[in-house]
Amino acid sequence: MENNKRPENMERITTPELAEAFIAEQTKALQAQIGDKKVLLALSGGVDSSVVAALLIKAVGKQLVCVHVNHGLLRKGEPEQVVRVFRDEMDANLIYVDAVDRFLDKLAGVAEPEQKRKVIGAEFIRVFEEEARKLEGIEFLAQGTIYPDILESGPVKAHHNVGGLPEDMQFELVEPLKFLFKDEVRVVGKALGLPDGMVFRQPFPGPGLGVRCLGAITRDRLEAVRESDAILREEFANNGLEGKVWQYFTVVPDFKSTGVKDGKRSFDWPVIIRAVNTRDAMTATVEDVPFALLQKITARITAEVAGVNRVLYDLTPKPTGTIEWE
Repeated sequence: MENNKRPENMERITTPELAEAFIAEQTKALQAQIGDKKVLLALSGGVDSSVVAALLIKAVGKQLVCVHVNHGLLRKGEPEQVVRVFRDEMDANLIYVDAVDRFLDKLAGVAEPEQKRKVIGAEFIRVFEEEARKLEGIEFLAQGTIYPDILESGPVKAHHNVGGLPEDMQFELVEPLKFLFKDEVRVVGKALGLPDGMVFRQPFPGPGLGVRCLGAITRDRLEAVRESDAILREEFANNGLEGKVWQYFTVVPDFKSTGVKDGKRSFDWPVIIRAVNTRDAMTATVEDVPFALLQKITARITAEVAGVNRVLYDLTPKPTGTIEWE
């Protein structure tokens, strides 16, 4: 663990100037480590992997091969944003894998939360392995490991799946952010020119919307989660809550209730809104969202999202509730 201990004299990266110095230092270090070889990265579109990608593009350009797996559990517009930012704007060597049907078929009928996580994680490793085997000359695997990952779970960031790759695919690791905290990663991301939507992206669970579509995932209910989440995020942004509230999202449970839509009786799902503030995710308080805004969001969700006839607001702090529902 000694080489995974943050240097005691390392200054916190809090300004663009310090970020630029870090980028210059890491660019040289990455070039020295990688040389003329190729490096592979699973690019989720999250903060950590996006900053690693931008840093490696700056350091080794087309020697970086990014693989973005769309498993169908991302938020609305996120796969498109990854392609636009990295392939179109940064000219990255990006492989886009549409694995939506593959993942959702595997998840059909799987209701237990931990089992869903295992299915998603295992399938991601399989897809990533298949793509990696198509490539030649890959000697390095880049990861978005940051310092809290090392402190909490040791030197391997399990959800980046390096630990699950087969024995014959043991690449040398490239972890340029492993001594940074999340706030420092964001400062570096801004200095690298990544859009705010990526740099200040809310915390998002590894299984994505899979743990917000409660119980066994169905395509129609998953779409209700995705669309209602997009409306919530849009309205929070329009009303000055983006960046003010730590995390907010919608959940759609696997049950229905009676209602009235278009003058007729309906039997549809509820959407649950969750909006919390926290410092360390160990405890959390509920955001006091203005009632008029909640009414507007409710009107939009019930009018625009298919299969929904109720909107509920989760008032439970942590404890007793966790931040996510599954």
